[in-house]
Amino acid sequence: MEQISKDLLTEINKQIDDTKLDMNVDTKISRIGELETLSMEDGFWNEQEKARKIMRELEHLRKEVETIRSLEKRGESLLELYEMSGESDLDMLQIEYDSLKNDVESFQTFKYLSGKYDTADAIISIHSGQGGTEANDWAEMLYRMYLRYFERQGWTVETQHMVQGNEAGISTVTMIVSGDYCFGLLKKEAGAHRLIRLSPFNSQNLRQTSFAGVEVTPVIDDDEDIVIPDSDIEFKAVRSGGAGGQHVNKTSTAVQITHLPTGLTVHNSESRSQQRNREKAMMILKAKLWQLEEEKRENEINKIKGEHKVAGWGNQIRNYVLHPYKLVKDLRTGVERTDPDNVLDGDLNEFIEAEIRIG
Repeated sequence: MEQISKDLLTEINKQIDDTKLDMNVDTKISRIGELETLSMEDGFWNEQEKARKIMRELEHLRKEVETIRSLEKRGESLLELYEMSGESDLDMLQIEYDSLKNDVESFQTFKYLSGKYDTADAIISIHSGQGGTEANDWAEMLYRMYLRYFERQGWTVETQHMVQGNEAGISTVTMIVSGDYCFGLLKKEAGAHRLIRLSPFNSQNLRQTSFAGVEVTPVIDDDEDIVIPDSDIEFKAVRSGGAGGQHVNKTSTAVQITHLPTGLTVHNSESRSQQRNREKAMMILKAKLWQLEEEKRENEINKIKGEHKVAGWGNQIRNYVLHPYKLVKDLRTGVERTDPDNVLDGDLNEFIEAEIRIG
C-alpha cells in the first residue's frame, strides 16, 4: 500500500486531468447539450425507438461526465484536506486516498474502449464442451457466474434461449445484456474456460477437466454494413428444447432462423410473442455475422504480422482450478486469484480490467 503524501495526491489529480483529456470529456459535454436540445423538440417521442436511443446515449454521457467531475472534486478536496491536516488525520485520509485511487483506476479502463460497438449491449452465449454431464454442469456454473457479475454491474439480462443438459446443467444458453459499455467490457471474455475439480458426478470422485465456450458479440440494431436479404433467411417456428424451467417459454412461439449462405442457426424462445422472438433472433444473427467478418479481418491482419491463432471460442483463456489447490488464472494477462469461490460468484473486475488494458 502506498503511504499518502502530497506528491501522491498531486499525481492522482494529474491522472484525473489526463483521463479527462483522453476521454474527450469536453466534447461529450457538448454532445450532451445537443441531445438535450433534441429531446425537447416537439414530436421527439413520435419515433419512439429513435427517441429511446437518444435518451440512452444522453443518460450514458451524463453518467460519464458526472463520474469524472466527482473524481475531480474528490481529488482536489483530498489534497486540500491533506495540506490542512495533522498526523492524527492521516489514517482517515489514507482510506480516502485508497478509495479514490481504486475508483480512478476503474474509470481509466473506459479510455481503452473506443471501438465502434464498445458502448453497445452484448449478446453472450455459453456452450458446454465435450464431457457430457460434467461439461453441462460447468456451463451452468459459468452462466451463474456471469449473472452475478451483471447484477454487480447493475446491468439487465434477458435469457433468450436455453437448452438444458440431459442429467444436469445446460448444453447452451444465450443472453442479451444491457448496460453501459457491456460489449466493450465483456468482449475479451470470449474463448474456452477450463475447470479442474473433483467430479461430483462419479462414484470414485475422480479429478475431472471440463471445458465450456463463451461467445460475445455486440447488439447491432440498424447497421448499414450488415444487410440480410429475406432470400438468405429460412424461418421456422419450433418448440423450445431441453428441460426448460423458468428461463424459457416452451411454446410454439419459439423460433429458429437459419442464414442460408453461412449455415448459421439462431434460436429464440424468450418471449410469448413469435414476432418479438423473430426480431431478437435477427438481432443475434446480425451479431454473429458481424463476428464472422471480424474473424476474417483479424485473420488477414495476423497473416500480415506472421501470427496465427485459431479463430472462435476454442481458444483457452482462463483456468479455474478447485483441486488439488485453488487458483483461477487468466492465460493472457497472467492475473491470478486464489479465491475461486468469489470469482465464480461474479467477482470478475480484476480479470476484465486487465483484459481491456492489454488491448
